[in-house]
Amino acid sequence: MNERIYLDYNATSPVRPPVVKAMEDALLTGGNASSIHAEGREARRLIEQARQQVCTLVGADMAGLVFTSGGTEACNLALQTRQAPGGKICRLIVSAIEHAAVMAPAQASGLPVEILDVDTNGVVRLEELDRLLENPEPALICVMAANNETGVIQPVADIGEKARAHGSVYFCDAVQAAGKIPMGMWRMNVDMLSLSAHKIGGPSGIGALAVAPHIVTGHQLMGGGQELSRRAGTENLAGIVGFGTAAELACAELDQMAELSKWRDEMEAKLKQNLPEVVIFGQNAARLPNTSCFSAPDCRAEMLVISMDLNGFAVSSGAACSSGKVTRSHVLDAMHVEDHLSQAAIRLSLGWQSQASDGAVFVDAFAKMVGKKSESLRVGV
Repeated sequence: MNERIYLDYNATSPVRPPVVKAMEDALLTGGNASSIHAEGREARRLIEQARQQVCTLVGADMAGLVFTSGGTEACNLALQTRQAPGGKICRLIVSAIEHAAVMAPAQASGLPVEILDVDTNGVVRLEELDRLLENPEPALICVMAANNETGVIQPVADIGEKARAHGSVYFCDAVQAAGKIPMGMWRMNVDMLSLSAHKIGGPSGIGALAVAPHIVTGHQLMGGGQELSRRAGTENLAGIVGFGTAAELACAELDQMAELSKWRDEMEAKLKQNLPEVVIFGQNAARLPNTSCFSAPDCRAEMLVISMDLNGFAVSSGAACSSGKVTRSHVLDAMHVEDHLSQAAIRLSLGWQSQASDGAVFVDAFAKMVGKKSESLRVGV
């Protein structure tokens, strides 16, 4: 192929050109936002402008938005919260499909962790949450807005309503959902919301945690008084400005993002037509408009990803990769997906640069590759 087709926006989105320009301008500002001279005041103005842009995207309060080094730090900061409206937080309720940025700090918190199961579509079981909330002790409930592997959207407002009725706190990891579906933090009954710039066409290395006024978080970093003493350290001015610019652009393009579901559905229909044995995960649930996770039974996902890369397509495996090792997807495990399917899971995700033809071109190449039944693609080889 002469041109590559990028289909891995859920991993990271290419940076938007207006974001690059805004960051270049910010780098030339030269001031420290904590200084009171003209250069410092200009840096502060740019930060607060970006704060407003990010808050507008997710319907959050400016006073409660804490800029962090990314989504992972935002999740870690949220997991430090120990006070709920109903009293001291005594336990964590964490969905079985949470990202490692939530799972790891939850396990390291020192608090009991109760796992909230999902159904075969990857949607949390609300009746199971009701059962866990029969315990009167206040909890920190962690359920993401939409899953990074399957794109399945969770019943966020219902979860938040149950949390408030119980005097507990609801933290929602919205890193994958923000900029892809309309969000309103207060309408969604969410107490804390984590975000990341590089998922929406902004730079990597910058994220945020939106916090409701009645919630008191811990201190991720101590030292200076930046971010109202919630996250010390001189602000990453260029990163914050880039985040704000990307948020404004993503907010303006939400209608266009919704249109991606049509392209995704057409791609899946053609995929099933060419390879009837393919299984699509979460297709019976509401999903992000840009995401498709599917499996060609008995193939090896890592070899499919490598082969597609050599053919000019950037896609990812449904399994989590770390230090070159491919492990079983805990998300698909929680959905009770059989081994021969989970080991072949591929994730395709569209974004702001995608074209209507990308999915069809991908399917042609993918079906041809799988149809060869190459031994190197088969499980167990």
